[in-house]
Amino acid sequence: MDENAARERETVDDGDDTPDDDGTDAASESATTANADGDDGPMPGVPDPDAVDADDEVPADVQKYARFQKMDGAQYERVNEFLRDRTYVTAREWAIARLCSDFRTETGVEMTKIGENLPELVPFMTDTYTPQAVNQARASFEEKVRKAGATFLYGAMCDFFTAEELDDVMYEATEVAKFLLEVEGVDLSVEEELEAEERISTVMREVREASKELREEGEEADLES
Repeated sequence: MDENAARERETVDDGDDTPDDDGTDAASESATTANADGDDGPMPGVPDPDAVDADDEVPADVQKYARFQKMDGAQYERVNEFLRDRTYVTAREWAIARLCSDFRTETGVEMTKIGENLPELVPFMTDTYTPQAVNQARASFEEKVRKAGATFLYGAMCDFFTAEELDDVMYEATEVAKFLLEVEGVDLSVEEELEAEERISTVMREVREASKELREEGEEADLES
């Protein structure tokens, strides 16, 4: 396994208090321990390359998959660093979350197909994954989104930010989100961007107004008691 592949499993930078997989990535921890002990065996959660049949035919929908083409030649470490500076998710979680969305069927997500064809689907991912490792990354992504959402809404509702400051926060968040979509290959028209920004602004205004009313009601109740 090359150095870049090993970095795909490293999801916590030194000195960062934010866990990338919330303590659930046992495979990554086991791999780190094994490497420290000088064990060159296959990484847990990632199939042994020697056990993969090179003659297996790549599925047609995998061959036609056009996401992440703009990332051709990108290194996992650079992608991960960019995301860590701007979001809570890792490059692994970002890529797999998108794949789980695109390869969703009526009966579920095609975890096996995603894991077995990960290097063909995403240029900066260099190892195949087991279905369990794919599911683990998807679950970690979902949990982080939920926690980030709760954190953001609390910040918006607690009156910490002024309306102008909150607009700045929303603008920065929207720009990062649009960039990630564009990198994935999603073409957003100017009209679509403006519509999305207006919807977000409307929702945030409603959140501020509702939270203000809630605080005022609480203050009135305290005065009456």
